[in-house]
Amino acid sequence: MKRKIIKTSDGSTTIFLEEWNEHYHSKHGAINEAYHVFINNGLEEFRDTSVNILEIGFGTGLNAFITLIETPKLNLTVNYEGVEAYPVVKEEINKLNYVEELKAHHKKDSFNLMHDCEWGKKVEITSYFSLKKRQHFFSEIKDLNTFDLIYFDAFGARVQPELWDKEIFLKMYNALKEKGILVTYAAKGSVRRAMQEVGFKVERLPGPPGKREMLRAIKGSY
Repeated sequence: MKRKIIKTSDGSTTIFLEEWNEHYHSKHGAINEAYHVFINNGLEEFRDTSVNILEIGFGTGLNAFITLIETPKLNLTVNYEGVEAYPVVKEEINKLNYVEELKAHHKKDSFNLMHDCEWGKKVEITSYFSLKKRQHFFSEIKDLNTFDLIYFDAFGARVQPELWDKEIFLKMYNALKEKGILVTYAAKGSVRRAMQEVGFKVERLPGPPGKREMLRAIKGSY
């Protein structure tokens, strides 16, 4: 499938899949979307503690990198696991401008280590952030009561509807600890209902640039 690097509206880059007409991150701003959905409405729910995060769609590593940048501001220690069936190649990573756009030159070595470290092995990126990249399909996830927070950043339901059905969200529900949180850029009614069917309490929240709403789901009573 043909892929190319494009600039989004906030100046940050993303990967565009021409055959699917699908972007890895929002064309309205890759960095803006990541902050709004995953940091402002996800990570910032936790402070002064240790947090286990599962990312569904590790992709370019943008969400993980921003999480690493924001973690010390919240006095957190983060254990991060990113699931990706088809890893982005190094040649593409080198063309992304996240370090520059985030003004994070002091974290460039950490960004490179995230992409260079071995898959399937937990690696300490910094003293407060560890990463384990997992190469397998989302349908193969079997974690139970492990994660405090899930970043659900799969390709959209338009191109991969099987990633947004009840079976996948049951796996997400099972993977979360009680009162764990799942955040996603998606807001379709069918997605919200699939989450509710497996037991999530679902909130509609204002969406990132270019989207009216997003969803946040909580496991159990809250």
